[in-house]
Amino acid sequence: MSPESRTEDHVSISRNLWVAMPVFDGATARPASAEQTYELRLYVAGQTPKSVLALANLRQICEEHLHGRYTIEVIDLMENPQLAQGDQILALPTLVRRLPEPIKKIIGDLSNTERVLVGLDLRVRA
Repeated sequence: MSPESRTEDHVSISRNLWVAMPVFDGATARPASAEQTYELRLYVAGQTPKSVLALANLRQICEEHLHGRYTIEVIDLMENPQLAQGDQILALPTLVRRLPEPIKKIIGDLSNTERVLVGLDLRVRA
C-alpha cells in the first residue's frame, strides 16, 4: 500500500479515493435478488467537513441497512473535475446510485437517513 493510501475497517481510501465495501441488501421496498449489488458513487470536493460527513453517513447507512453487497466509489472532483460530466454533477457532495437501475441522485451530507433510504429505494416513502 502506498504512503498516500490507508485502510480503515473494510474500507480502502487512497489518493484516488476508491472505496469498496461489499454488502447485501436486506430491507428494500422492492425485493432485491440475491445477486443484486448496489453500485454507489459519492462525488466530493476534497476532504471538506461536508465530504467527510457524507462518507461517514453513507458508510453507517450501508452497514445498518445493507447486509450483503454494495460498492462505494468516492470521486474527488478537486483532483478530477472532468469526472463530474459523466453523472452531470452540479452540487457536492452528491451520491449517485448507479445500480440497481434507474440511476438516482441524492445531494447533501446524507445526514437525513430516512431521505437517503427512500432515495436508494431501501424504504417506502411514509
